[in-house]
Amino acid sequence: MRNKRTTPRSGIARRTRLLAVATGLVAAGALAVPAANANDVTTFSSAQLTKASDAVLDADVAGTAWSVDKATNRLVVTADSTVSKAEIAKIREAAGSNAGALKVERTPGKFSKLISGGDAIYASSWRCSLGFNVRSGSTYYFLTAGHCTDGAGTWWSNSGRTTVVGSTTGSSFPTNDYGIVKYSSTNHPGTVGGQDITSAGNPTVGQTVTRRGSTTGTHSGRVTGLNATVNYGGGDVVYGMIKTTVCAEPGDSGGPLYAGTKALGLTSGGSGNCSSGGTTFFQPVTEALSAYGVSVY
Repeated sequence: MRNKRTTPRSGIARRTRLLAVATGLVAAGALAVPAANANDVTTFSSAQLTKASDAVLDADVAGTAWSVDKATNRLVVTADSTVSKAEIAKIREAAGSNAGALKVERTPGKFSKLISGGDAIYASSWRCSLGFNVRSGSTYYFLTAGHCTDGAGTWWSNSGRTTVVGSTTGSSFPTNDYGIVKYSSTNHPGTVGGQDITSAGNPTVGQTVTRRGSTTGTHSGRVTGLNATVNYGGGDVVYGMIKTTVCAEPGDSGGPLYAGTKALGLTSGGSGNCSSGGTTFFQPVTEALSAYGVSVY
């Protein structure tokens, strides 16, 4: 996750812009210094923003995520603690003439897919969190993260792996991050903890949302970006993610993001923890529901 001397106002603005370019960084949550003349503000077209986004992807720097902030008309690039100044410079160089469209911010910790051993839903050698229970007619399934179902066949409900819950019938990762497991038995209410889930939808920037996971329980935050691309490294790039301030930790992967009775997303990954906070990304659940022809209930 900056000596004071008398200088004409226009000189201050110019020095500020030069400093921003030289450092290549804008602290997370920092406000941009306004130009001396409002007419100096550059407007970037959707085509330029798309080219800038493609350039960040081509730079292939693990530990970065990016999305367009429509309020500022910039491509916000979030860099975790592993990203060096040289790599930031690499991204700006890749953007070329569109580098001015980039706003780079830092986030603490390291972006990672949130998997670890523990308690919740278990594959053969890792643990994740159940997302939403769904159905198609009278056949019942649950959704979770695709990096959880990737390579997983049977799922158990206990760490001893003696109680089978079901088996993976669909998985999409990378590019997307969702998977589906068909229940073999067990009760499967359409709830998240004590919260009944009755519909699914898409979040909005600024919306207050809640996440539940098997490692850290229930936490809330707000949506800060949509349609984000996240580069976890090793070729694991996912698109169309929901960016939030909700904390999460290893083992929370696949868990549900929701607002009241509405299902919104599946926990993908992020940085930080639930002691200091962080940034977490979610796979929109509506995409998974559509891909598998299922619905919440």
